[in-house]
Amino acid sequence: MFMEMHHHEVGIWGSWQLAPEIVLPLLLLVYLYARQPRSAVNFRQRCFFYSGIFSALTVVVTPIGARAMDYFSLHMVQHITLMMITGPLLVLGTPNSFHPTGKIFSALTNPFFSWFAYAALMVSVHLPVPHKFIMDNPWAHTYLEVGLYLLLPYLFYFNLLDRNLVGRRVTPAIAVIALFLMMIPETMTGFFIYTATGSLYENMYSLNDQRQGGSFMWAGAMIIDAIWMSFAVYHWIKSEEKKSRDMDAEIAAENV
Repeated sequence: MFMEMHHHEVGIWGSWQLAPEIVLPLLLLVYLYARQPRSAVNFRQRCFFYSGIFSALTVVVTPIGARAMDYFSLHMVQHITLMMITGPLLVLGTPNSFHPTGKIFSALTNPFFSWFAYAALMVSVHLPVPHKFIMDNPWAHTYLEVGLYLLLPYLFYFNLLDRNLVGRRVTPAIAVIALFLMMIPETMTGFFIYTATGSLYENMYSLNDQRQGGSFMWAGAMIIDAIWMSFAVYHWIKSEEKKSRDMDAEIAAENV
């Protein structure tokens, strides 16, 4: 029997929330970003950054965020948006001057650690026991889950998407491979949720809602990942072209 975890007197699309615990840190980030000098952030980066902030707000303050704990499909939309859209956009919008050298940041953005941390979060939050705990404890969703949805994707994509190819710890080719491999846990998670013959979460959601959320994850991950992979491939091609030009310049200089 289907049981909704939370009850509301208004309909889904009439539900909005301020969520200051999430919105205020995002606004603080916007304030700090806006203070960056023009030399550190170009127009393209600003567009990426503000698009990332906007994407986060659209799944936090809107009915998607307000009812994410009631409907698995809305929860999955929020999850996909924050992890697969917001995170990469914020990386692409990162100021050119942002090159932390601290050991903690270096460890967190380690290509192997960030890949496995991202994949582990992707899978674990949809396992029956952790998911039920999060849904039974709103604080865990607000302060733990959503926070990790914003942090771990940024760490994962930090070395994979174009940051003017400065300070990156992986080659463009490895970036493409890492993005391709991430499709496996993402799409398989959605596939198993979609194909489940019964409720995976003790009837917290209807079976149709559960399958709809699984389909969003399954299909959405493939589509979004294909976009970021195309970005990575484009940057790979551009980096090879730059290497070729530099080599030609060196040869020309030697022949003078």
